[in-house]
Amino acid sequence: MDSGSWISSTKSRSPFPERFLQRKNSNKDNLDRFIPNRSAMNFDYAHYMLTEGAKAKEKENSALMSPSRSAYQKLLAEAANMNRTRILAFKNKPPTPVELFPRGILSPPPQSKTSKPKRCIPQTSERTLDAPDILDDFYLNLLDWGSGNVLSIALENTVYLWNASDSSTSELVTVDDEHGPVTSVSWAPDGRHLAVGLNNSLVQLWDTTANKQLRILKGGHRARVGSLAWNNHILTTGGMDGKIVNNDVRVRSHIIETYRGHNQEVCGLNWSLSGRQLASGGNDNVVHIWDRSAVSSNSRTRWLHRFEEHTAAVKALAWCPFQANLLASGGGGGDHCIKLWNTHTGARLNSVDTGSQVCALLWNKNERELLSSHGFTENQLTLWKYPSMVKMAELNGHTSRVLYMTQSPDGCTVASAAADETLRFWNVFGTPAPPCKAAPKTYNEPFADFNRIR
Repeated sequence: MDSGSWISSTKSRSPFPERFLQRKNSNKDNLDRFIPNRSAMNFDYAHYMLTEGAKAKEKENSALMSPSRSAYQKLLAEAANMNRTRILAFKNKPPTPVELFPRGILSPPPQSKTSKPKRCIPQTSERTLDAPDILDDFYLNLLDWGSGNVLSIALENTVYLWNASDSSTSELVTVDDEHGPVTSVSWAPDGRHLAVGLNNSLVQLWDTTANKQLRILKGGHRARVGSLAWNNHILTTGGMDGKIVNNDVRVRSHIIETYRGHNQEVCGLNWSLSGRQLASGGNDNVVHIWDRSAVSSNSRTRWLHRFEEHTAAVKALAWCPFQANLLASGGGGGDHCIKLWNTHTGARLNSVDTGSQVCALLWNKNERELLSSHGFTENQLTLWKYPSMVKMAELNGHTSRVLYMTQSPDGCTVASAAADETLRFWNVFGTPAPPCKAAPKTYNEPFADFNRIR
């Protein structure tokens, strides 16, 4: 559309656009914007008309208004509240709004921001004892800490007891060479009775309070018994013959069940906290889960789950204390892995390559943490955060592989024994404590009554 047609169409609508266009065309300086000419405006007159002129006009109208009309206008103004001089102005403080619901219902109460103090994890052992002639054998279990706060350790043919309450030491038993060496020790739940596995396939049961041997369990195995695990009055034994035997120590005919699933030495046994499931690990790189309720006399070779993902012997087994059906297993020198299993479904939840042989595993009873002991090259203890499995700390001190590890009854202290013939105590699971000590205490003599541990 050209400019002429636009002008003609505009003329037919209203006279104002025409005047505007004429003015725009006549004034070249305006271009495309309308700028008013202030010199043509009378500001004084405009101000008068807005103020005094309006008042004069109002007086003129009121003079011409009838009395009844005036009274009506006054009542109307009062009813409409038109006499206010300030709009939206409060004379008094506005009333407080009424809450329909109590404050605590819709929003939770404020929580205190008290953060949990950071736990100090000592990097060195608190106590070191000599353990001469301890066997450097990955497949044995020679250390255990009972509920009576007494630690048992086997050094070659002799079993020693160390009371953690008063640091006293006693010798429990020394076996003959034809029976020895001692290949495993395990405390019963009562903290009084101790099972001792021997190289000649026998198992001795001792009353440590009376320092008396109660009985010998025999007939279950044809070779050394390297692993033991208690489930109330049931003592489970694992042998180099690959068999797992459940023994009821209360009755004369103690063998009540035999599990067959490993084709090499059984080096790890651990009952779940519920006592329903048994985890076994062997030199055949296999982990089995046995369920007592599912194993009958006709199906004792049938396990609940069979895990074959490890590529080396599995001795380290630990049931989680805060999550049912969670098992941690550790592989030997050719595997280096910690694996987490759901024993309800049989699924592997995680696998972590630690970089070295995994000899033992312990769960923290107070925190969501897992502790592992290792062999070559660092021979360290490693603390992992669960479930992320982030490494929290490494504890160094041993100079050879840390083969054995056990936990105090209160869950705070861990004892580790290594092929360097030392027994070390770590406050790795302890509650928040004062700042870490600069140097650990070292006891050259392991026990008060002996120049050597044996």
